[in-house]
Amino acid sequence: MSYRVYLSGEIHSAWRSEIKQGVEALGLDIEILSAVTDHDASDAAGDHLGPQPANFWRDHQSAKVNLIRTKGQIEKADLVVIRFGEKYKQWNAAFDAGYCAAVGKPYITLHSEELIHPLKEVDASALAWAQTTEQVVETLKYVLQP
Repeated sequence: MSYRVYLSGEIHSAWRSEIKQGVEALGLDIEILSAVTDHDASDAAGDHLGPQPANFWRDHQSAKVNLIRTKGQIEKADLVVIRFGEKYKQWNAAFDAGYCAAVGKPYITLHSEELIHPLKEVDASALAWAQTTEQVVETLKYVLQP
């Protein structure tokens, strides 16, 4: 069974590559889709549409261009994994979780125990909460078994 998994959220650690390596090591038939992980490129996604008079409008323009890509990737995915890291607040990841919940797209959250309370509503709609990338890979393995 072929599967598409979209990886959303935190961009400051190697969690995406850990999941990709785990999927490859098990030979799982999974296509990994991902958000843009280059922060500067993401911030500049709308710059080609012209300069903006204030940072708010630049961010607004780039957020909309990013949403074209993100929404398409989420819609193509069979499952979304949403990572919340410790150091930065991933508001975009929370938005992705809300979008998944609204359209009925299954998702797994990936975060530490320290974030249980702040993410209680996000986790309430998740089909699984993982604390490690290994747990995510094992979940994918189970989902894809015949």
